[in-house]
Amino acid sequence: MSTKTRQIPLDRLVPHPAQPNRMSRATWEKLVRNIERTGRYEPLVVRPCPGRRGFFQIINGHQRCAALHRLGHRTAEVVVWNVDDEQTDLLLATLNRLTGRDALDQKLTLLRRLNAGIAARQLAQLLPLTCGQIERLVSARPPVGGTAGPRNLFAIPMIFFVDPAQGHAIEDAITRAAAGLPEGQTRAARRATALLHLAQQFLDHEEQAMAVNGTCAGSTITVDP
Repeated sequence: MSTKTRQIPLDRLVPHPAQPNRMSRATWEKLVRNIERTGRYEPLVVRPCPGRRGFFQIINGHQRCAALHRLGHRTAEVVVWNVDDEQTDLLLATLNRLTGRDALDQKLTLLRRLNAGIAARQLAQLLPLTCGQIERLVSARPPVGGTAGPRNLFAIPMIFFVDPAQGHAIEDAITRAAAGLPEGQTRAARRATALLHLAQQFLDHEEQAMAVNGTCAGSTITVDP
């Protein structure tokens, strides 16, 4: 695939109808401000648009394209890939989803360097973090011995796919567990704590059952109703 970039008029770029990526309005506004501030962005990935000679279909970069429209740009920097429909579908499903995780010490160093010249409130308008999160991160002490990072600094998303009945049972359990927690946390934080308590109860029960029955780790535990 070509890695050479070229400028293509925005009115020649066509969104792919099956693109699954969605971005919140707040995050998209930060993207707009970043492009406006730096004048730089990752080139869009496109392919010749099927059935429309001279047009190009966006594979990766739909949000950047919208941001460039918003800022009054006439062209976008793109990379053109000659891929078929099957390859395009695969790229649509992966390009915005295959990501790594930040190394905490390097993340802290980077944020502190940025915060030395840009106030936390201004950084929050450019980064996917709140002002409070940035302030906690830049003031966090380095981990002792370099083995464990500071706690409660990053929220780690966890995604589960359940059917309606399973979802109802999980929601009911989390709601009941959260009802007994002290006030002062956000709803999301209370639900996360409730889920942790439920998981910990299961692990405690499993350990007790293994101690009593002498079962091996990883074996099935039958919970009496």
